[in-house]
Amino acid sequence: MQLTIDLTGREVLVTGADHAARQAVRRYEAAGAIVFRLSTPQGAGMDGPLPERPFLVAAVDDGQPGWDALLGRCHATGIPVAAEPAAGPVGHVTLVGGGPGTTELLTIAAVAALRDADAVFYDRLAPYQDLPSLTSAELVDVGKKPGHHKVSQADIEKLMVESALAGNNVVRLKGGDPYVFGRGGEEVASCVAAGVPVRVISGVTSAISVPAAAGIPVTHREVSHMFTVVSGHAPLTENELTHLSGLGGTIVVLMGIGTLHHLAAGLRRAGMRADMPMAVVERGYRPGQRTTIAELGTITSAAAGCSNPAVLVIGDVVRVAEANRGCAEATAELDRLAASLMEA
Repeated sequence: MQLTIDLTGREVLVTGADHAARQAVRRYEAAGAIVFRLSTPQGAGMDGPLPERPFLVAAVDDGQPGWDALLGRCHATGIPVAAEPAAGPVGHVTLVGGGPGTTELLTIAAVAALRDADAVFYDRLAPYQDLPSLTSAELVDVGKKPGHHKVSQADIEKLMVESALAGNNVVRLKGGDPYVFGRGGEEVASCVAAGVPVRVISGVTSAISVPAAAGIPVTHREVSHMFTVVSGHAPLTENELTHLSGLGGTIVVLMGIGTLHHLAAGLRRAGMRADMPMAVVERGYRPGQRTTIAELGTITSAAAGCSNPAVLVIGDVVRVAEANRGCAEATAELDRLAASLMEA
């Protein structure tokens, strides 16, 4: 529901079966409305006396026949009617990929799941700042920072399962995609073991979107026809470094600031050339987004002031971004010059 009017103190009649209407009721109450309930077209389930002329009727599509007469009277007397979707079945978990942290990159399915949630357990890398405008559910911060876990992974899974078994629609909102270093597989397994229905809504992974935010394509014709995504949380083994260096293409490392020195030195030992272009993109799509570009041999000193969340990109595609940026800056300078000549 997108509100374009102030409902504070306004009388709103929500029609529809209790189960189907529960989330619509909560949304209108969160918007400050005085909510009245009508559960059946015959008048059963009234929550106290109904207003003589409500400001708005919110008609929940609960599948019951018989609402047409009431809605027809509303239209005839000029009472606005807002169509509301029915709440989904209770007692399930939805893992939602929140993308790189901006609401603009949430999928339509993600927005719908948040709208229908009773409880949302969210991470610090998810677009949590805008959650109050996307859902009226209970919001629980279970975010984890490097070296400090506000809630352990085992406790997160326990909280999700307990909430679903209590009859709630639970959304586990994660940054990026749940199945790309998001421990989504573990959370699905916990739900299945507890007999809780669970589904996964894919998100826009930061492995692709954050480089794109810096103008870096992870593949480019005649430059790179493959890319490899690596977790930067733990140092790679010598065997892994050797294989990674020999693959070619583009290497994308997520959350790799803490292991940057080990990675750069290890790839050099494995034979990667020292002048291989490398970029560090910090805080993609967030305030203060910054890109640091250097070469494999100098990136450690160049990125000394960088911090997570960050995505590392190693490969010749970084040069493509630099060339494109140079062309764009040159074009902009020509435009400014042309404008100044016209003014003269």
